[in-house]
Amino acid sequence: MKCSKCGKEAVYHARYEGKYYCHKHFNEMVEKKVKQTVRKYRMIKRGERIVVGVSGGKDSVVLLHLLAKLRKRFPFEIVAITIDEGIEGYRPPSVEIAKKNAELLGIEHHVYSFKEYIGFTLDETVQIMGSFERGERVGACSYCGVWRRWLLNYAAQDVGADKLAIGLNLDDEAQVFLMNIMRGDIARLGRTGPYYEVIHKDLVPRIKPLREVPEKEIVLYAVLNNIEVDFSECPYAVEAFRAEIRDWLNEMEEKHPGTKYQILRSYDKLFPILARHYAKRELNRCKICGQPTTGEICKACQFKLRVQKKAKELGLTFRVK
Repeated sequence: MKCSKCGKEAVYHARYEGKYYCHKHFNEMVEKKVKQTVRKYRMIKRGERIVVGVSGGKDSVVLLHLLAKLRKRFPFEIVAITIDEGIEGYRPPSVEIAKKNAELLGIEHHVYSFKEYIGFTLDETVQIMGSFERGERVGACSYCGVWRRWLLNYAAQDVGADKLAIGLNLDDEAQVFLMNIMRGDIARLGRTGPYYEVIHKDLVPRIKPLREVPEKEIVLYAVLNNIEVDFSECPYAVEAFRAEIRDWLNEMEEKHPGTKYQILRSYDKLFPILARHYAKRELNRCKICGQPTTGEICKACQFKLRVQKKAKELGLTFRVK
């Protein structure tokens, strides 16, 4: 097939809009989406210091490259941070890929590890907690999700960030919207929308420049532009519910191109209403770490205390910063 813009050989068919794109115009299309998203929601202001959470995976690495291109015309600072959860055989290679890409782009890069700031790697946590809960392994994603969010915010503060950019794409946004609807978690929908809400001075606002870009376009952008990314899947990524939602969405998109965009548009229309009721919350400071929390002790510290207790019962030693 031929490119709808120039007639050259096409490399991609965007079924949701009925157009074909050659390599050049595909790049322009993806980059335009990011620029428009940033501009529409005023995600970045001139001269701001933007921290990008870079895991080494396709979404975060492509985001880093796209923001590096954007800053050539719209000056702002970029700093890359990588969270090392401590997953043997999976995380070390991706940390190296994150480092390589940051170095290639001339971007400052920092690594923050669970081991240093929490006291346990994720592997150690699963091993410790799995020994106690009726012989079953505790869900690693529960600990990882809470600790990653806590450490990302800590790291962003540590490097003096104005905003924290994360690599959530169109598929992620549509999946999260449906998951929260099906779980009845409307409050969360009022706090994770298209634009950031300043909830607390110690919570670095998060931005999502890739929210209008489908996952498959991010993969193709990385491949066509020879961007080194880690395509491996986390060994703990076994959340059945999300996988079911993802598969259903992909099936609906195949049958009805544009479904994911329509879901996103629906969410964007609802968000201002939900945000008025749920975005503003009274937050305390965690009695242990000092980070904002709705209770006396934040979830990250609750989890850490729980693991510390089990580790002591096992007679294991641990190190906490």
